[in-house]
Order: sequence, then C-alpha cells, then structure tokens
Amino acid sequence: MAEGATGDLAAMEYEICIGLETHVQVKTRTKVFCACPTEFGAEPNSNVCPVCLGYPGSLPVINEEAIRKTVLAGMLVGAKIARYSKFDRKNYFYPDMPKNYQISQYDLPLVIGGTVEYDFGIVDKKRLGETKVCHLTRIHLEEDVGKNFHFERTSGVDFNRAGTPLMEIVSEPDLSSSDEAFAYLTALKEILIYGGISDCDMEKGQVRCDVNISVRPKGQKELGQKVEIKNMNTFSGVRHAIDYESQRQIETLRRGGKLVQETRRWDDVAGVTESMRTKEHAHDYRYFPEPDLLPVSLSEEWLAEVRKLVPELPSAKRKRMVERYGIPLYDAGVLSADAALADYFEAAAKASKNPKSVANWICNDLLRDLAEAKLAIGQSPVKPPHIAELVELVDSGRISSKIAKDVFVEMFKTGKAPAAIVAEKGWVQVSDTGAIGKFCDEVIAANPKIVADFKAGKEVALNALTGQVMKLSKGKANPQAVRDALRAKLTG
Repeated sequence: MAEGATGDLAAMEYEICIGLETHVQVKTRTKVFCACPTEFGAEPNSNVCPVCLGYPGSLPVINEEAIRKTVLAGMLVGAKIARYSKFDRKNYFYPDMPKNYQISQYDLPLVIGGTVEYDFGIVDKKRLGETKVCHLTRIHLEEDVGKNFHFERTSGVDFNRAGTPLMEIVSEPDLSSSDEAFAYLTALKEILIYGGISDCDMEKGQVRCDVNISVRPKGQKELGQKVEIKNMNTFSGVRHAIDYESQRQIETLRRGGKLVQETRRWDDVAGVTESMRTKEHAHDYRYFPEPDLLPVSLSEEWLAEVRKLVPELPSAKRKRMVERYGIPLYDAGVLSADAALADYFEAAAKASKNPKSVANWICNDLLRDLAEAKLAIGQSPVKPPHIAELVELVDSGRISSKIAKDVFVEMFKTGKAPAAIVAEKGWVQVSDTGAIGKFCDEVIAANPKIVADFKAGKEVALNALTGQVMKLSKGKANPQAVRDALRAKLTG
C-alpha cells in the first residue's frame, strides 16, 4: 500500500453501528415446553424432566402464558403480532444444551418490528436530553439452555434453567454509541418490568445481551463487517465492551488491516474482547420446523384479551406526571422508573394539595431510608396518606420544616401517622407572637456583635440570629414569624 494511502486511512473518521440481541427470561411458573418449575436457586438438576432433558419419546407442550407475555411485549413496543407463527429446531452442540438442539423460532416469529424510545441523557433536573428511537427487527420465543460451572479440576452443568421461556429481542443497528446502547437497554428493561413480562433480575441471569457491532467511514451507507460479542450479563459490561471493540475495529482499519465476521467474548477483568470463532451463518444451524409442535394460530378474540393487559408505559407516565402534578422532569423520571413507586407517589399526590413537596419527600427522604433498610417500596412503613399529611402539617404552619424531618424519622421507625407523632411529642410549631418576641429579645441581648453587623447593612446577619432563635425554641418557632419579629425589633 502506498504511503499516501496509509495516511488517508489514519486520518479517516468512522462511525459506529450497534445492534443488540437481548435475551430475557419470561416470568412464568413453569418452563416453556414442560411442567417443571422455573424456580431460581433450587438444588442443581432438581427441576428437570424427560422433556426438558430431551429424552427419546418425550413430547413438548407449549406454555400459553409464555406465548401471552411474548405477544404482550410486542404490543408494548408497538410491533406487529403474527397471527400465524411456528417453532423450529436450531441444531448445535454445547454441554449446556441437553437435546443438542434448541426449540426456537426462525422465519415465522411471534412478533415483527416495533420500536423502543429512550431518553439519551438528562441535561439537568428540568430537561431530558435528546429522545431517540431504536427500531426492532423481531421478538421470538425460545427455550433457555442450562448453565455450566467450572471448578478447580472438573466442570459440571445444571439443567434447571434449560427450558425456561426466553424471549430474544433483536434490534436494528440504530445505536451509535455505548451510551445509547445503555440507555436503550435501560428503557427496554423498564418496559418489560412494567408489563409484568420479566423481573429482569440480572443477578439471576434473567437478562443477557449479545452485541453486534461494526464501523464504517462517515457518510458511507453500507454497514461494515459485523462482529458479535456474546453473552454479556451486565449493562455496564455492554458499555465497556462496545467502547473497546469499536476502538479496536477503527484502529485495525486505520492500519490498513481487514476485519472478519466473527464471534468474540468480553473479558471483564482484562477489559478486552477475545476471538472465539468465525461467525456461523443460519445454514450452519440446520434449521427446520419443529416436528413435535403445531404452528401457533392466534385468534382476534385472544389478542383482544391480551391488549387489555397493556399498561401505561414509563415514558408516557413521566410526561403525565409532569403535566398533572407539576413536578420536575427529573423527579418524574425517578418516580416512574418503578411501577410500584409510581403508584405510591400518585396515591400520596392525589391526597395532597402540594404534589411537588410530596415528590421531594419521597425522592429525598423515603427512598434514602428504604435503601438503607434494604426495603422495597411495597414494604415501606410510611404509607402514602402519611406523606400527604406531613406535607399539609408543614404547609399549614403547624410544624416547621426542621421539625418535619424529625417527624419523618419517627414515621419511618414506628409507622405512625405524623399528626399523632406531633401531638405525642408536643412538636406543634410556635406561632404566637408574644412567645416568639421573648425568644427574639433573649437572642438580641446575647448577640450584640451580630446585631451590630445587621444594623451596619449585613443582611446575612439576620439568618444567624434566626438560627439562634430556632435553637432556643428547640425548632418549634415559625421561621418566617421569627424573621419578621427580629427585623421589626432591629429596625424599629
């Protein structure tokens, strides 16, 4: 290659094209083709039977709930639901595949197309970053494989997971950075949890991801040579693998090298991708229709029943929360990230005249204490009406915001209503002008230098005096009444 050509390659700018194949375990009580439970953490090879172990003569039976939830997932992303689909055999040989083939879907999947909308970064607490859309190719249903374990001198396989219903959600190569891939996966996870389709617990292996990545010169329409990174089990791992692999491909091309279609693995410890094998093509799997299962035919009546299960999605809920309750977009994002948390907030907000303050208490105080206590929102000792009641006590002037913090601590500790705690502790705010005036006189007499600073024009000195009065009153004095009384005494 001529020296000038090498220089041109080194200076060339590239863009990244990313498509994701996300594997999500469907939330069902039993496996997709047999009655074995999908219980996580059971004794190895205890939740198995002749069907999921592939014994000769055993016959699979389709789990209708797995079909229903896969179709519901398609409805949530606005996809086309196939009225007619079928299952196929995908033949390959790995220790964790007991039958040496996987029942999957090839040319006639249950779900075709669809989109996932995701917010690409939060600019500040009032504005989200750019909203983007990733198009989906398909969603198909298949069976999960077992899990290999490697010990010091031996290896073993647990087939409990084999046969668990697994959706494969295949995206178009619409993503152009690791941050976009992370945002897409986060949005997809939210949608699936909202729909009750999967718990998406990554620690239990319920979500895994394969990354298809290529690079091409900027402005080129054709995709570059695709490389697949297999079996990513964390979203952060996906992000790091994309950053490394995209840079590896760009540097290879800039040196005049050639990329090959291959499958690579991500080494999280070393922070690199490593070649596993050249990429298989569809014909390598020798697909053919599953002979032991009839095609799936969905009636309009059945689909209508599934449509009734479609919930309000997180993105729509965020927008509605902002419009209806007047809360910041950032708070709406926090509250809508979990369906149970969103329901909790709305129950409290509807009982309050100040939803903004309700959101503040939940986002800043309740979530902090729940996290420290390792409790879910459904286990909260503080009930939604009690949050609304606490806000009303502050807004009405019956307690100060400082006392409210102490009240909340007691609410979380005891589960009692805030009004009962205030009455029990004698924490009602002092608004009586006579009592406040006496506190102010004591503080003015005890702080001549701060008084002199205020009279010399230092407005900040008033804050110091107010703090002293609040301390003297043990936090019970009405702060605004204190400021007004101090100003009147010092300027009169």
